[in-house]
Amino acid sequence: MRQFAIADIHGHLKTFEALLARIGFTKADELFLLGDFIDRGPDSKGVIDCVEELKNSGHTVHCLRGNHEQMVLDAEYGNDSWRMWLRHGGKDTCISFGTQGYWFVPDEYRKWMAALPLYLETEGYLFVHAGLDFSKTEPLNDPDGLLWARNWTDSLNRDWLGNRIIVHGHTPVPRADIELNLAQAEHLPVIDIDNGCYARSQSGKGHLCALELGGHRLSFQPNIDVS
Repeated sequence: MRQFAIADIHGHLKTFEALLARIGFTKADELFLLGDFIDRGPDSKGVIDCVEELKNSGHTVHCLRGNHEQMVLDAEYGNDSWRMWLRHGGKDTCISFGTQGYWFVPDEYRKWMAALPLYLETEGYLFVHAGLDFSKTEPLNDPDGLLWARNWTDSLNRDWLGNRIIVHGHTPVPRADIELNLAQAEHLPVIDIDNGCYARSQSGKGHLCALELGGHRLSFQPNIDVS
């Protein structure tokens, strides 16, 4: 069985589907999706629907909550969290649901987001959306770190981590950095696989990345959505 991880799809349904085709994802494989399904791209609803269709058709897909899903859950009409979410791609999400002018996500999808876990594990790997705050006694019980952390690897607690490799997204980095992370994972067991799919104008970014765990192989799909 092959295992893959993908992070930060951000509403780019066509690109996501193209990446699944590129890696030849089948029912014999296992897929870990590391959050931020929504915002910034043109079809957030379509991404969630696609994920659920994969599950319903017998594919093995595990999903994490990202900070953008958390922003939806924190958003109540008119509050500061609602305004922050709209500024960071929430309007694109509402348009995909047909609720523009009302600016909300239907309850069915909010419940889906609320049910998503904040971390996942498989043999040899720990998946989080953003990072871990190792100043906490138990980093896996700290939602802020799991959803929002940046620039955290210098505090990595290797004794706590053991022989696991942390795979995460949240912080967009150039393709060359992802490739370097993977090459050096034996020395620094952290791999950021967010290539900033939405950031096509930024050098080295603008792809959706899939990491095959067993063979430590990367696949990059250029953004083919209009966003």
